[in-house]
Amino acid sequence: MLKQEAGDGEHSLVDPQFRSDVLEGLARRPRAIQARWFYDRRGSELFEDITDVPEYYPTRVEAGLLESAGPEVAALSADGCAVVEFGSGSSAKTPALLRHVRPAHYVPIDISGDFLRDSARGIAKAFPDIAVHPVEANFMDPVPLPDAVADAPKLGFFPGSTIGNLTAYAAVDLLRTMRASLGEGSRLLIGIDRIKDPAVLVPAYDDAQGVTAAFNLNLLERINRELDGTIPIDAFRHEARWNDEIARIEMHLVATRDTAFTVEGRDFAIAKGESIHTENSHKYGPRDARALLRAGDWMPIGEWTDADNRFALILAEAQPRPVAP
Repeated sequence: MLKQEAGDGEHSLVDPQFRSDVLEGLARRPRAIQARWFYDRRGSELFEDITDVPEYYPTRVEAGLLESAGPEVAALSADGCAVVEFGSGSSAKTPALLRHVRPAHYVPIDISGDFLRDSARGIAKAFPDIAVHPVEANFMDPVPLPDAVADAPKLGFFPGSTIGNLTAYAAVDLLRTMRASLGEGSRLLIGIDRIKDPAVLVPAYDDAQGVTAAFNLNLLERINRELDGTIPIDAFRHEARWNDEIARIEMHLVATRDTAFTVEGRDFAIAKGESIHTENSHKYGPRDARALLRAGDWMPIGEWTDADNRFALILAEAQPRPVAP
C-alpha cells in the first residue's frame, strides 16, 4: 500500500494538490482519488496496524526474506554505503536490512514529517553507529540527497510491494526517478508481490478485524476535516476486488445508499452502489517483475522468494544504458 502525503488537519494549510485531486476525483466518472492521500497521521498509523493482521501476508513474508537473504544482499552491497529508503513510514522492516548490510548512513524519505522524524529517532537509537539523515519529501519526484551521503555508494530500499500501487507506466516513471535520485552504479532492493489465488489476495485487503476498512474510510474523514466536507461516513463501505484481467486488487468505497454532500462548498451526489476507487495493488509474475525493472533502467542481479512463491525481493543495479541495438 502506497505510503505518501500527510495532512496536518488545518484547513488553512491544506496541500493544494490534495484539494485539486479530491475535487477532480469526485467529479470524474468513474470516481477515483489517488491512494497517496490515505497517509495523514491517522492513515499512517492504520497502515502499520494493517501489517499486523493475520490475513496480510506480505509484511511477514518480506520480513522473513530480509532475514534469510540479508547476508547475500550484504555481500552484493558496497562497504560504507548509504541505505536510502523510499516511503520509510515506521521503518519497521529496516532494522533487518541494516543489521546485515551495516551501512555508514541511513536516509529515510517520507512525506509524513512527524511520522518520519519519530521513526528516524528510533533507528538512530537502535543503530548508534549509523548516521541517520531523515528527508521529508515526495519520493515520486527526484529527491536531492543530503550532502553527507554524496560520495557514498547508494542502496535504495523500497519494501512492501508499494510499487504495486502504481500502474505499469507510472511504476516505470518512478523507477527512473529513483535512479535519478540514487545515481548510476547504485543498487535498489525492492519488494514485489506475486500473482496468486484470489482466495489469499482478497482477505489480505479486507481483513476480518476491519482495519483495512478503517484505513480506506479514513480518507473520507480526512476530506471532511481538511476540506470542509460533509460526507456521511456511514453511507459508505469498504470493498476489495480482484481484477483478474489487470492482475490487481482494487479498493473501493461503495455507497450503501443515495447520498449527497459538499466538499469545499461544491455539491456532489452518489447513487447507491456507485463507488470511489481509492487504491490498486498490482501483482506480478517473475518475468513481469524483471521486465518492469529493466524498463525502469534497473538490471536485476539477485532475487529471493519464499517457499510458497508468494512474494519476491529483487536486487537491481543502475547500469549504464546500452547504446545498441
